[in-house]
Amino acid sequence: MRLRTLPLALSSILMGSVIAFQTSGFRWSVFLLAALTTTLLQVLSNLANDYGDSVNGADHSGRLGPVRAVQSGVITLSEMKSAMLIFAILSLFSGIGLLFVSLEDPLKFLLFMGMGILAILAAITYTSGSKPYGYAGLGDLAVFLFFGWLGVMGTFYLHTQAFDAMLWLPASAVGLLSTAVLNINNVRDIQSDQAAGKRSIPVRIGKRAATWYHWFLLIAALLLILVFVVMEQAWGGLFFLLATPMILRTGWAMEKFNSPEKLDPYLKVMAGSTFLCVLFFGLGWLIF
Repeated sequence: MRLRTLPLALSSILMGSVIAFQTSGFRWSVFLLAALTTTLLQVLSNLANDYGDSVNGADHSGRLGPVRAVQSGVITLSEMKSAMLIFAILSLFSGIGLLFVSLEDPLKFLLFMGMGILAILAAITYTSGSKPYGYAGLGDLAVFLFFGWLGVMGTFYLHTQAFDAMLWLPASAVGLLSTAVLNINNVRDIQSDQAAGKRSIPVRIGKRAATWYHWFLLIAALLLILVFVVMEQAWGGLFFLLATPMILRTGWAMEKFNSPEKLDPYLKVMAGSTFLCVLFFGLGWLIF
């Protein structure tokens, strides 16, 4: 299930919840159910990615990175489809529970319900289905929207029933850092993706431009958090800078790698540093 992706999925929930806490709108029931729903969606996405890449030929014996369950024969395609169905249902029920404890307005309930169903469909159709959007190079946009804007601002709204325009800054930052994780994955898999017809951003623009793109994602994200800290005078939030060396390390790895497999460890580094960045930001702001 690629557990290393789970901290990344929780980063947006943590960011939205920390900001909600500062407005005295935090609720444990919302936080826990949002974290559970996001975790289930991430597992669903991982399973669907395994299934879709196996069906479409992106997973094969020459593929770099961790061995996938279907690719290795540990689980059959039909068994993987059953697992996907189970986690889709679990995600749906968990999401409904989250909305029941968060919202009273029927129209808002239906709006968030629609976004939840869209999130489930996005998790499944990234690499699965007749026209997987990941194969069209739209994965980066989806990650930015769901891990950034929807994850952070949606969580904040479910806590507080309010919206703050300043949320665009931290929400975009988390979205950009999450996209950087996908970029490392796609640069690592650039050869196998190209052979399978998967037109990811690195396949489209090449390795060198993908490295510049990666630096943009990192630096823009850090600047957005810094701007938020300054504008909100949340000086304790500057503790996020403790995660900066770990984050920038992935950029230097992109600059210096000479074989794609050497990038694989940096997926965990990027996912972990994103979570730590949000955690340090939150702890610093709450304590100081």
